[in-house]
Amino acid sequence: MLIKALRLVLGNTIVAADYLTRPRKLRRDAASQQRVDAAAAGLTLYQFRACPFCVKTRRVLHRLNVPVALRDAKNNAAHRDELLQGGGKIQVPCLRIEQDGKVQWLYESKAIRGYLEQHFAA
Repeated sequence: MLIKALRLVLGNTIVAADYLTRPRKLRRDAASQQRVDAAAAGLTLYQFRACPFCVKTRRVLHRLNVPVALRDAKNNAAHRDELLQGGGKIQVPCLRIEQDGKVQWLYESKAIRGYLEQHFAA
């Protein structure tokens, strides 16, 4: 019971700190942002709301101004099952990349952040 309460407080603190210190979004001209939006249409991030590694990944998404569908793999059984069936394990963050009819599941926050920087940084 005490550990659950501690996790809840710590998780909410992490989320609040993220919100209060969120980086500025990258500004692009309209045509460039449309290209980013189109490229991001095939991306889905499976995550837990208060996971520190997920927070770091969402911060990069926010900073790079990349709209990615977020899936709660902790509180949504369907999303959790999708992650397990598609990626092979329940580990977050996990970026599902669908491109040219092929699907890749990218685990590890550092690898995901590297992918995002490579494909969406100015």
